[in-house]
Amino acid sequence: MADARNVLGGPLLPCCFEPLTGFYRDGFCRTGPSDTGTHVVCAVMTGEFLTFTRSRGNDLTTPLPYFGFPGLQPGDRWCLCASRWKEAFQAGAAPPVILEATHEKVLDLLPFEWLLEHKYTEEETP
Repeated sequence: MADARNVLGGPLLPCCFEPLTGFYRDGFCRTGPSDTGTHVVCAVMTGEFLTFTRSRGNDLTTPLPYFGFPGLQPGDRWCLCASRWKEAFQAGAAPPVILEATHEKVLDLLPFEWLLEHKYTEEETP
């Protein structure tokens, strides 16, 4: 993982440790051959996005204790599938993106300009 890069070309920073996110549940939005969903977008959850993704069959708000998943709420950071973020973007519901914690692999799937347009800033409130 030491060589993992973010979309800005720097080292990939962690997305979130609480709740623990990432395909590998290590806090980083990194990917590998077994990650068919390409969970590489570090996003800050918004109520609008959580409602949108639930409407598409992926409820991220309901806790699943068996899997150690607490359920997400606005303000939580989470590694999203690139395709779900794209779908939300096209529907006008894309959550803000933490560029420094978003894996460069996403650039194979999404234009950098879309991510930059949704760059998270600390002043934002979800």
